Amino acid sequence: MAEYDYDLFVIGGGSGGVRAARMAAQTGARVALAEESRLGGTCVIRGCVPKKLMVFASQGAAQISDAQAFGWEARAGDFDWARFHPRLREELDRLEGVYRKLLDGSEVEIFDSRAVIADPHTVRLDDDGTVSAKHILVAVGGYPVRPEIENADLGLVSDDMFLLEELPKSLLIVGGGYIACEFACIMRNLGVEVTIYARGAQILKGFDDEARGLLSEAMKQCGIDVHTGTTLTEMCRAEDAPSGPRPTGSDATMGAPAGDDEAAATDAPGPDPKATGPIWTQASNGVEKVFDHVLFATGRRASTDGMGLEEAGVTLQRNGSIVVDAYSQTNVPSIYAIGDVTDRVPLTPVAIREGMAFVDTVFKGEPTPVDHALIPSAVFTQPELGTVGMTEDEAAEQGPIEVYATSFRPMNKAFIDSHSRVLMKLVVCAETRRVLGCHIVAPDAGELIQMIGVAIKMGATKEDFDRTCAVHPTISEEMMTMRAPARTT
Repeated sequence: MAEYDYDLFVIGGGSGGVRAARMAAQTGARVALAEESRLGGTCVIRGCVPKKLMVFASQGAAQISDAQAFGWEARAGDFDWARFHPRLREELDRLEGVYRKLLDGSEVEIFDSRAVIADPHTVRLDDDGTVSAKHILVAVGGYPVRPEIENADLGLVSDDMFLLEELPKSLLIVGGGYIACEFACIMRNLGVEVTIYARGAQILKGFDDEARGLLSEAMKQCGIDVHTGTTLTEMCRAEDAPSGPRPTGSDATMGAPAGDDEAAATDAPGPDPKATGPIWTQASNGVEKVFDHVLFATGRRASTDGMGLEEAGVTLQRNGSIVVDAYSQTNVPSIYAIGDVTDRVPLTPVAIREGMAFVDTVFKGEPTPVDHALIPSAVFTQPELGTVGMTEDEAAEQGPIEVYATSFRPMNKAFIDSHSRVLMKLVVCAETRRVLGCHIVAPDAGELIQMIGVAIKMGATKEDFDRTCAVHPTISEEMMTMRAPARTT
C-alpha cells in the first residue's frame, strides 16, 4: 500500500474547504490545506460577510427617516465611508484569524501558498516543493469576470467594491443578477447615484417573475435608474471620450455581454479600486454618460486555470468548472471537488454541506450524496427577496398548480404613509396539495425563508400552513391566512 504525506490535501481555504479539512482531521486523518490568498475565501473576505455588513450600514438613512415619521427628533448626515471602511477591514482580519485558529485547533497543517495538481496524488506548492496525498479535495471557488468589451479593464468587479477608499458619486452597474441588484441597493442607500444596465427584459433572471417585478419597482422608487434590455457598448476614460457622431441602437452592439449574469469572460486585470474615474460610457440605446465607476456584475468563472487538473486527467466543463458525481468525486478517483468550482449551486452553505458529505463518504465510510433540492436562499436587496423551491412558471410546467399570493403595505409602513409593499407567495401542487415553492419580498425575508424552508423540505401541504396558528400582528402571518388561490394554472 502506497504511503502518502497526507490522507487528505485540500486546495482552497474558503468555507467549504476549511469545513472539510476540519471534519476530516477529527476522524484521525492527516490533513493539510493550501490557500494562496486569505483564509475564509470568497464568502468571508470578498463576498457574503462584507456585503452584508455594507447592507447593515446602508440601512441607516431609511431607519432614521422612519424614526422621524414615528415622531423621533432625528437627523441623518452624510455617510462617512472613511469611518466604516477601516472597521470593515478589521472585522475581515478578525474572521480570517478565527478560520486559522479553527484549522490549527484541528491539527490541520496550513500552507499559505498556491497549490497545483502535479498528478492524481501529488500537489505542487509555490514555496514548499511537492507533497503527496491519498485524496485531494479541490475547493478553490470562482472569481468574477468582465465582459469582452474594449477597455473593460477600467471597470470594477465585486471583489473591488470592498477595497474602495472612498465612495463614488455615481456608479454604473452592468448586469441584472443578484450581485448587481444587491450592490445597487447598498450604494444607492449610501448616497451614490446608481444606474443599472441589464441585458434581460427584467432583473433577477431565474427568480419568480412576480417577486422580481415588485423588487424592480422598489428599486426604482428608491432612486435606482434601472434600464432593462440594455447593454454597455463602449467605455473609456472621460478624457479619451470620442467626439462627433457615434453609432447608436442596433449599430452599437460591440462587446455586449452574453446574459444578465453570464458573459464572455476576460481575465484582464482591473483598475486600482482606490483610483477614481471618470469613465465615459455608451449604451445600446445610444445614451452617453460619464460615471465615477463602472461595476461589472456579469458572472463568475471557476478558478481552475493553471491548476493542472486537465493534465491530471480531470474532466472540466467548457466554462472551466469541474465535473463531479453525486459524491463530489471527479473521474479521477483520488480527486474530489466541492463548492463553486463545480458549478452546482454556488452558495456558501451548499459548499459546507458538500464538504461534510465528502468527509462522511471518504473518511467515515458512510456514502452520502449531496442533496441539492429545495435550498432556501436570499437576495439581500432592500427589501430582501427570500425564495425556496420552484417559481410559478417552473411549477406550472410540471402540472396543475394553485398560486396563493398577497401584496400589501406592512403595518409600520402604512402608519407613516410609505408606499413600500411586501409580497407573500405560495406555489401549490393542485393534486398533492404540497407546497412547491415560496417567495417573499419583505424586510428580513432571508430570516423568514429559512424557517419556511424547513416546512417545505419536510413536504408541508397548503393545509399544513392553514392549520398553523398565525402570529399577530406580523408580516409573516399572511403566509398562514391566504385561503383562496389568486389563480390556478
